Amino acid sequence: MTDPTTVPYRLERAGVVMEPEPGNPFEAEGVLNPGSGRGPDGEVYLLPRLVADGNVSRVGLARVVVENGAPVAVEREAVVLEPDRGWERGANNAGVEDPRVTFLDDLGLHVMTYVAYGPLGPRTAIAVSSDLREWTRLGPVSFAYDDTLDMDLNLFHNKDTVFFPEQVTAPDGTRSYAVLHRPMWDIGETKPGEGVRLPAGIEDSRQSIWISYVPVEEVERDLANLTRWTRHRFLVGPEFPFEEVKIGGGPAPLRVPEGWLLLHHGVTGVIDSAFAQQQKVNYAAGAILLDGDDPSKVLARTSEPLLSAETEDERSGIVPNVVFPTAIEEIDGQHFVFYGMADSKIGAARLIRTTG
Repeated sequence: MTDPTTVPYRLERAGVVMEPEPGNPFEAEGVLNPGSGRGPDGEVYLLPRLVADGNVSRVGLARVVVENGAPVAVEREAVVLEPDRGWERGANNAGVEDPRVTFLDDLGLHVMTYVAYGPLGPRTAIAVSSDLREWTRLGPVSFAYDDTLDMDLNLFHNKDTVFFPEQVTAPDGTRSYAVLHRPMWDIGETKPGEGVRLPAGIEDSRQSIWISYVPVEEVERDLANLTRWTRHRFLVGPEFPFEEVKIGGGPAPLRVPEGWLLLHHGVTGVIDSAFAQQQKVNYAAGAILLDGDDPSKVLARTSEPLLSAETEDERSGIVPNVVFPTAIEEIDGQHFVFYGMADSKIGAARLIRTTG
């Protein structure tokens, strides 16, 4: 592409599809940031984060209601994941948060990456399902040590994790499942006084998107190896004004003619603490194109957001001024992005190709 800041896609709002149900204690502090998938019945489902009093999160299941080719509402069906494991509950916090769901066709499984908010703070974990209803935990993710980084990534909080839907070739030539994630370098969040630690070769402490790999043959040998990530490398960091504070990945990357389309969020403002609901930030949605053969290569990215917090639903809520894309599904020939609105509701937006 001749212009490295051009990505030929835009987002067009389709409206609110889910908001808290009055009187439902599981949703008292919002419904937001869903995963998604297509069930055995062929229907599209959201797996929303449901937030109860005290900021305790669960993952629900809701069928998407479609009218005139667009999502307009949901029908709630179940709570499918609760923070009922010891490593998902701390003395002052608990939750299973912000699920991203990728269907891996060669495994015949939906793979959910989620944030287990346990005793030491946010940690990535994985669960799998064949039907979106019954989920089997594979447990917390572990990061293989890489001496070139001079750092153990297991020391850090990590969020915004999502698998690619197809096998890829890792930089060392190994057939692998690739996964994106966002390490958080401030160890002082869990151990005061330790401060920020950075891997070798990294000079910018702002949170960025990294890529890791899981060898296919290891997963074929034991499905639990989906939790054992290797060959970690920096992928892309903040560059433009709408990403001034940090960036993080969104839905599972989408195959497009140009390669892989990754929707992401960029953040401006002030982050007070990783453990607090933020009130001084602004989240917007952007897009990055990755190489179709080697997703560790960035081809292009948007210099301006595709979607910013502009409507009342996006500007007012538990955390104001938030547009947070986490799921994408094809409905009647169009792709729709589902996103959190001010940490309170869920919206949908059409993904529209602008050129070609």
